[in-house]
Amino acid sequence: MHIRDLPYPDPGRPDVRSGPRFLIWLGRNQLGGQVKSALWGLVHMAALVSFPLAIGFGVQAVVDRSGSRLAMAGALMVGLTVLTALGDAMLHRAAVTNWITAAARVQQLLSRKTVELGSALTRKVAAGEVVAVSTGDVEKIGWFVEALSRFTAAAITTVAVCVALVLYQPALGAVVAVGVPALALAVLPLLPRAARRADEQRDKAGRATELASDTVAGLRVLRGIGGEDLFLGRYRNASQEVRTAAVRSARMWALIAAVQVALPGLLLIGVVWYGASLAQKGRIDVGELVTVYSAVTFLLFPLRHFEEIAMAYSFSRPSARRAARVLALRRSSSDSAGAPPVDKGEHGEGQETAARLGGDLYDPTSGMLAPSGLLTAVVCGDPDAAGRLADRLGGHPVHGGPDD
Repeated sequence: MHIRDLPYPDPGRPDVRSGPRFLIWLGRNQLGGQVKSALWGLVHMAALVSFPLAIGFGVQAVVDRSGSRLAMAGALMVGLTVLTALGDAMLHRAAVTNWITAAARVQQLLSRKTVELGSALTRKVAAGEVVAVSTGDVEKIGWFVEALSRFTAAAITTVAVCVALVLYQPALGAVVAVGVPALALAVLPLLPRAARRADEQRDKAGRATELASDTVAGLRVLRGIGGEDLFLGRYRNASQEVRTAAVRSARMWALIAAVQVALPGLLLIGVVWYGASLAQKGRIDVGELVTVYSAVTFLLFPLRHFEEIAMAYSFSRPSARRAARVLALRRSSSDSAGAPPVDKGEHGEGQETAARLGGDLYDPTSGMLAPSGLLTAVVCGDPDAAGRLADRLGGHPVHGGPDD
């Protein structure tokens, strides 16, 4: 799926039984894009982490005073630079495409659910919650989909480099092979608390959005009774709660980032200290020490993607859960009176089975006629009457008094 092909002809029938199942469903529908992005990620990271080989080869050529091998090392570095630039550009393009197409799919699913439920939607879930899901939550879901392929490439590259170092220089490679997994897993104990704080921030932001939406919807009444200051104070308090929760969440992620910087530094110190002692004893060459040190330094880049995928999943899981909750809404028996027939598809997602209709759109109650093929604007002095008209035109049951 390319961005130019959006919107989807049919976004599909989502698995809305839980947030993780919804994310898995999204991943299955973008398997081709994920594979493409992961392959370009492998090209980018494999070229990047191959620089230590060229550097070590060049250093050893200088030590041995070999001009031909030094020229070969320079040519190798030029080739790796071209591959790194190409892989990075194509990885970014493929990953961002995955993000946008995943967000577009979720947006289309939410739009279809909104049309299906009509005015019944806001009786089942707050309007502010729908707005929060269709904006912030969609962005976080797209972030996880986009980061997944980069993480896959980073994980494969990290394992391959550790194995290669063990084969290249067993003494130092063993230290790296043990230390790198420890670095990747070091933040796991911190993730549950970080996820809880991120979820708390999202809940408070959702409540603030709901309060703002309700205030805007009832603005005429608030002005009539002089309650604007009261609701402004409530929103100010809710906004401060969101700020406090965001700061607490940011502190936790800052701690995780600090751990991800400090521990690799300790690993580098250990590798240099142990490698220098081996070089002094003549067990390894200077070029081999430089190669291993450079490899560990370049491994810090793919290791960052372990932190990113942890953050993306921690933020996207509650967002996916809320999106699945909205997409799982169905009409009750009282809401279904007068509604068009609905076919219950896989996982309970409703799909209209009626054929696509054509011709003019006519409302006999108000006498409004919208000719086929033309853009028709309706001006109505009564917002409630406009809402009932929109429900009738959409084929939904009307709640409220008759129109004039």
